[in-house]
Amino acid sequence: MSRVKRAVAGRKKRQTLVERTKGYYGTSSRTFRGMKEQAQHSGQYQYRDRRNKKRDFRSLWIQRINAAARMNDLSYSTFMHGLKLAGVELDRKVLAEIAYSDEKAFADLANVAKKALADAE
Repeated sequence: MSRVKRAVAGRKKRQTLVERTKGYYGTSSRTFRGMKEQAQHSGQYQYRDRRNKKRDFRSLWIQRINAAARMNDLSYSTFMHGLKLAGVELDRKVLAEIAYSDEKAFADLANVAKKALADAE
């Protein structure tokens, strides 16, 4: 079996780790083992937080819609239920943007929800 000399490939692999862990504190950026472990953990955090970011944004949108709905004498849940009864199909991202940027348009949506709730009773 022929001999494999890994100098170039090994150097490239270590250099990639050095670039990936640049700026980390202590051993995480200085020793090969520390860099390797930190890069692996960082990758796990990245993977997890790409999913958590979606959760965080949905939570933010709900908070914004709730605040705007309460300014129009509705709770979040009654507002969303009223929109569903009225047949208005807007997702939370769009509703939050309307609540944030255009109070008058959101007030109109709140009136639509109130009317739908009153008709349902």
